[in-house]
Amino acid sequence: MESVSNTPAQANAATDCDGNTDTFEKVKSKRSHKRKRDAAEVDMQTEETVAAKRPQFPALSADQLTGGSVEMRKVPVPPHRYTPLKTNWMKIFTPIVEHLRLQVRFNLKTRQVEIKTCRETSDIGALTRAADFVKAFTLGFQVEDALALIRLDELFLETFDVTDVKPLKGDHLSRAIGRIAGKGGKTKFTIENVTKTRIVLADTKVHILGSFQNIKMARTAICNLILGSPPSKVYGNIRVVASRSAERF
Repeated sequence: MESVSNTPAQANAATDCDGNTDTFEKVKSKRSHKRKRDAAEVDMQTEETVAAKRPQFPALSADQLTGGSVEMRKVPVPPHRYTPLKTNWMKIFTPIVEHLRLQVRFNLKTRQVEIKTCRETSDIGALTRAADFVKAFTLGFQVEDALALIRLDELFLETFDVTDVKPLKGDHLSRAIGRIAGKGGKTKFTIENVTKTRIVLADTKVHILGSFQNIKMARTAICNLILGSPPSKVYGNIRVVASRSAERF
């Protein structure tokens, strides 16, 4: 008979296997603790460095941004808009001066509306908004519609010629313009209401005021009318596109 001798480690292992297994404990690695601690210290140092390097400057006014120089925009007024401009001058003058803090005048010699900045001007983009507002009025839009260019940021003006879509002449051109307007302006009003835009027909020019997506829908409908599509088909197409865009948003 051979005697079998067990070491203390083997004896403890045999006891643990036979008995209670709760004595095994997961030993946490000291290296992982050290790595996490070092990473946390590096992050704190980086944040402190960024905070120390980031300068804090007060906001500059529009007068300081332009270096104290006066900027001016001139908007030419066509002859057929002189009387409407004179009639609605206070409606144009009030938002430009009181809300945008700009100076405006109508030059009788050059027949232009001149808009310029001053010390009270707080917004650097106010000059562009005021110029777009006056330009929209000179193109034939109502003051109330053009005023949206001052109040809202995502509105644009687009102008194109009927002959850019299709080179028409004589009666063919007149019929194309008539198809866009419709009987009593019905077609134009329908396109405006469905696409949420404003449209002005000035001879062969078409002016559209609205957001980018809405201008695209209105332009597509007008181009289809110019190319000869019947109004009923155009109505159906723009209603489908408008409903899809409404569901998307």
